[in-house]
Amino acid sequence: MSLMLTALLVLALLYTLALSQTLVVPLMLAMFLGLGLNPLVASAARLHIPRFLSAMVVMLAVAGGSVGAVTLLAPPAVKWLQQAPSAIRHDLAPKIKPFTRKLDEANRATQSLVGSGTRHTATPRPARFDVWDVIAITPRVLAFALTVGLLVFFFLIFGDRMLLKLVEVSPSFASKRHVVTIVRSIQAEVSRYIFTATCINFTLGALTALILWGLKMPDPLLWGGLAALANFVPYVGAISMTLVLTVAGSMHFDHLLNALAPALSFAALTSVEGNLVTPMIMGRRMRLSPVAILIWLLLWAWIWGIAGALLAVPMLTTVKLIAEHIRGWEWFAHLVGR
Repeated sequence: MSLMLTALLVLALLYTLALSQTLVVPLMLAMFLGLGLNPLVASAARLHIPRFLSAMVVMLAVAGGSVGAVTLLAPPAVKWLQQAPSAIRHDLAPKIKPFTRKLDEANRATQSLVGSGTRHTATPRPARFDVWDVIAITPRVLAFALTVGLLVFFFLIFGDRMLLKLVEVSPSFASKRHVVTIVRSIQAEVSRYIFTATCINFTLGALTALILWGLKMPDPLLWGGLAALANFVPYVGAISMTLVLTVAGSMHFDHLLNALAPALSFAALTSVEGNLVTPMIMGRRMRLSPVAILIWLLLWAWIWGIAGALLAVPMLTTVKLIAEHIRGWEWFAHLVGR
């Protein structure tokens, strides 16, 4: 009976999270961004710089960098999206035709054996990228960004006050000390993880852009930015980015080796990053089981879509760190750890 009630409670919680996506996702994103930026504000506070001033400077720098990145990368992204359907049809299809000829012959042989009848299937019209679709969703994107930015700003300013209030409601001195120890430890470790992961991912993006520039790939900054964002989603992001670079390289280069060079270079970079750099910098305690990561990714991508996929690993890392500090939940930290 208790197992059934637990299962129903979990299902109800997942359903509630799916329904409250528009509320919870900005809160979660702002919380993790605030934790990632908190080391900068905390360092300024140790130099006796007011938190309000340092948080304002950090947020202005982040906002300026974000606007600059969008301004720089949006035009080439729109260009590639507009050209992709015709380029795939006219440039990529002839290149892969030798590889698909045998498959077409087998398909025709199968149809002749089964009998195709007299049905004629209408040729589907290729999907087109419409700039007006982007313009239509721009107000919602701006509102979302403004909401997240304000939440991050207030988290950076009042985060320590919220901790003090949490301590004040604890019933005894021992519990107050325990709460402070747990929250401070989790806050420091999660902040370190998010800040370090962000630095690693942006370094990976910069190296990707540099290598693609050396390979004469058009718009290397665009691909470097996409690589940095994709690497926030372990395994799935790297595989997806490798496929995207394979298609983009095939659209631009005629020779097969040149066409595959961007994707192979990125695959080599992300392999070194995932198997050597990140474990060495993060340490064993921050490492997660690949199976746990994939299951967690599937769960949150199913609930919240792309936002869930981006937030999945920071959430799993946070839950693991919390479980390590709560008696009786050590088994979960051991289960999802590597």
